[in-house]
Amino acid sequence: MEKDPSFNVLGSSLQTCSTDPVTGFFRNGACDTCAQDAGSHTVCAVMTDEFLALSKYLGNDLSTPRPEYGFAGLKAGNSWCLCASRFLQAHEEGAAPQVNLHATHVKALEIVPIDILRKYAEDLPE
Repeated sequence: MEKDPSFNVLGSSLQTCSTDPVTGFFRNGACDTCAQDAGSHTVCAVMTDEFLALSKYLGNDLSTPRPEYGFAGLKAGNSWCLCASRFLQAHEEGAAPQVNLHATHVKALEIVPIDILRKYAEDLPE
């Protein structure tokens, strides 16, 4: 699997999203992607209780520990590479988490418009 070029939605080098917990399609801490990443795990989001509850309700329980996969479960405040379509769905449901644009892969823009990502940006200067 070859990674796509690692640029963020701002056009600069993709920054790390999280190494604790370790995230990303490649489990390298970055929201890198490739052709095999059907879910486009490209949005670096900061978890909230509201988003985690929505995700669980929609069938993707990110908060329950799964030790058999080395997954401790996410808590509010953790950063995680979300599927771009799930982020867009959370936005539509009014439960989108904040986003680290510097760690969000440019491929996210194929699914989520930049204006929506900027609305939730935690890392843009005023």
